Amino acid sequence: MAEEEGVSSEAVSGPIRRVLFISAGASHSVALLSGNVVCSWGRGEDGQLGHGDAEDRLLPTQLSALDDHEITSVTCGADHTTAFSESRMQVYSWGWGDFGRLGHGNSSDLFTPQPIKALLGLRIRQIACGDSHCLAVTMEGEVQSWGRNQNGQLGLGTTEDSLVPQRINAFQGISVKMVAAGAEHTAAVTDDGELYGWGWGRYGNLGLGDKNDRLVPQKVSSVEAEKMVMVACGWRHTISVSSSGGLYTYGWSKYGQLGHGDFEDHLVPHRLEALGEHFISQISGGWRHTMALTSNGKLYGWGWNKFGQVGVGDNVDHCSPLQVRFPHEQAIIIHISLVDLHKVVHISCGWRHTLAFTERHNVFSWGRGTNGQLGHGESIDRTANTVSSTCYSYLSWGLREMNADRNVPTIIESLSVDGSSGQLIESSKIDSTSGKALVSPIERYAIVPDDNVQGQTVASVKGNGSDVSVPETDVKRMRFGNL
Repeated sequence: MAEEEGVSSEAVSGPIRRVLFISAGASHSVALLSGNVVCSWGRGEDGQLGHGDAEDRLLPTQLSALDDHEITSVTCGADHTTAFSESRMQVYSWGWGDFGRLGHGNSSDLFTPQPIKALLGLRIRQIACGDSHCLAVTMEGEVQSWGRNQNGQLGLGTTEDSLVPQRINAFQGISVKMVAAGAEHTAAVTDDGELYGWGWGRYGNLGLGDKNDRLVPQKVSSVEAEKMVMVACGWRHTISVSSSGGLYTYGWSKYGQLGHGDFEDHLVPHRLEALGEHFISQISGGWRHTMALTSNGKLYGWGWNKFGQVGVGDNVDHCSPLQVRFPHEQAIIIHISLVDLHKVVHISCGWRHTLAFTERHNVFSWGRGTNGQLGHGESIDRTANTVSSTCYSYLSWGLREMNADRNVPTIIESLSVDGSSGQLIESSKIDSTSGKALVSPIERYAIVPDDNVQGQTVASVKGNGSDVSVPETDVKRMRFGNL
């Protein structure tokens, strides 16, 4: 990959690193390795990789700007990224800055991590990033939110964007355990096991029994008999898990992402009976697909599968959960049981790709890879690709055969124990004098009409999932390069 002026890359050979955490964005991926090393790869146009340039990375690359910052967690938004240092009590953000989603008091893009001053000194329990908004939960159970707010997804009682983090006062006296962020909606679970929703609710994704937006958090009353311990958001659907390990889904299901065997939206949480015999330990929501991990390390997926992001060996949408099968790992030759080999311990859904790593510390990815977000050193989908009609038929057949197994989990060798264990990753060395840290919106974007402009026409789209009343001009900002 060509280097930009002011940025150099070099191979790093160091101690064995084990992956501790992974997170997937719209078209980029981030991993936290032992030794507080952060790696990122995939699409870099908006600076979301943090390497000081706008280049894609096809392989995991060490984010040298965060070296020695003792990072303990990383979280991807759609086109931006956050990281938290527990010892420094500091949150960092970088990437696409539109609508203030980076929390720095402006809408500028950042190509290297910068500290969010408003969160300095707070003890952070968890961070959630959606399409254009972010939230942080403190150890005291308070919630801060910032970014886009056109549907009330910040929970502040208004529809005004917030360029800096603000406390959600509606949770005064209520201790929040975790939050999740979708495209324009937000969900939360309290320490008492109560489930809340707010923001954009057109598909019932707030779980409140209607299709109305909410500007402040509102309790989901339909699950009062169950205490909730976990919540995740897809683009416009929501997933929650009860203390008994039961899985609930609600909201948009045009592509089967709710998993109930149909394509019907649900306005309140519905228990997913297909996984009723399993204890769910982790969940993740993609743009239109969903993944769930059981307590014994089995992974299930369902929903939109155009790019193989469900990971079950085909490209067909699935409205019911299917188990994701992992390839035999190298350690089988020393007779370690397959159950131990393939026990998944962490998952993360991007918009069109999925990441997971196993108890053996092998990292896998599958789905769309056009920007290198799969981390295999190539920019193709891990799925059967359609070639140009100008190709000869035998070539087309050959390519399809060659790629037929690419909609299943594939190991990221540079991060895995059965690869190089993080010892041979590339590191970007950023020259602070290069002037590539910040780009203002006026340099990169053309402003287009807002969603709620008076007199705006609305297109009614019929079909499974009731994808209705979507404004024809439901766009945010367009990059000059795409005009």
